[in-house]
Amino acid sequence: MRILRTLTIFTIFILCSFSGHKVHAQTSKINIIQDPKFEMLLNEKRKINSSITVNDRYKIQIFYGTNEDAKKNLSLFKKEYKNLDGTIIYSNPSYKVWVGTFKTRIDAEKNYKEILKKYPTALLIRPNK
Repeated sequence: MRILRTLTIFTIFILCSFSGHKVHAQTSKINIIQDPKFEMLLNEKRKINSSITVNDRYKIQIFYGTNEDAKKNLSLFKKEYKNLDGTIIYSNPSYKVWVGTFKTRIDAEKNYKEILKKYPTALLIRPNK
């Protein structure tokens, strides 16, 4: 009993002595030093990106019809051709499934011939032209 009382008094003493001290944490002051050339480079990159449009590339249209059928065709396409991306575009009153983003017409035609075997109604398109 005596040992238990001594132990509790000792524990209370330790807790009181630690809680009485002021706790110091890290300060929230942050200094960022940035090279001015970085900002110039970032502005140049913004200019270049604004001049490049995604729709300036060649695409292959594999489907034209209802929304449900477009979703089915896109999912089937993604299972067969995992290296090409695809998207559904709404064009009143139908939906189109466009696949691939090809920089040159030669790349687009290579893939178009391969896709044409499974999708006979496929079209090679350039959306903004």
